[in-house]
Amino acid sequence: MRVYISVDMEGIAGIVHEDQTNPVDPRCATEYARGRKLMTEEANAAIEGALVAGADSILVNDSHWDMRNLLAEDLHPAAELLSGSPKRLSMLEGIEAGFEAALFIGYHAKAGTAKALLDHTMTDIVRDARLNGRSMGELGLNAALAGSFGVPIALVSGDRATAEEARNVLGPDVGVVIVKEAVSRHAARSVAPEVARKRIKEGATESLRRKHRPFVVPGPYTLEVDFTLTCQADYAELVPGSVRRGPLTVGYTHPDYQELFRAWRALYNLGKSE
Repeated sequence: MRVYISVDMEGIAGIVHEDQTNPVDPRCATEYARGRKLMTEEANAAIEGALVAGADSILVNDSHWDMRNLLAEDLHPAAELLSGSPKRLSMLEGIEAGFEAALFIGYHAKAGTAKALLDHTMTDIVRDARLNGRSMGELGLNAALAGSFGVPIALVSGDRATAEEARNVLGPDVGVVIVKEAVSRHAARSVAPEVARKRIKEGATESLRRKHRPFVVPGPYTLEVDFTLTCQADYAELVPGSVRRGPLTVGYTHPDYQELFRAWRALYNLGKSE
């Protein structure tokens, strides 16, 4: 069994603030170093759970910020690590190689979610993204991309809001592991990292032993992105084929979801040029 693991950072147990996830600001170096360790340990728990379930090939994609966060020297040797950026498929780079299932570890809720740790959708400049009229965060947009390659999402871990989003988007059969519950955007009740790792390992094993259907959104596909500032939409509108749908909104339509996903990457990256 081939298993794909996408690992983000905001949904890791013990993480509650950007300082713990920021690889750029020198003032965050100590907190970020702790965050990297916690992230790597939860990735290892998912790998161990996949091995118990019978995985014989595991690819781990570092999916946070500049995508150079996981400690390669501490990662379980049974898995390959895909790190660095840019990546054409971003948080799901490599998914096109073909896998029986994917695990989303350390994920977070979409922008604008109440009682959610560090809620956002790829970048803080995006207020909302709607796929065929339905609001989607990273979880849903990535799951649809995996589905376009025939890969189902077996498990999602993160805070309670992320688990609720996963069930809402992917259905009640998706495995979820809740490692913390938000009090506010920057505060949470979290289980101990050791407890989180145990839950993730057991959750991965149990979920991978069940059959899951890929999340497939019927085409054609229209994505509408609401930005925070008009100047961000000005830059995003430079993507060929995009359409300005309002002061803050840029839309894009395509019959192929994989092409739409590439446009989504261009829209928010250009928007950050302001």
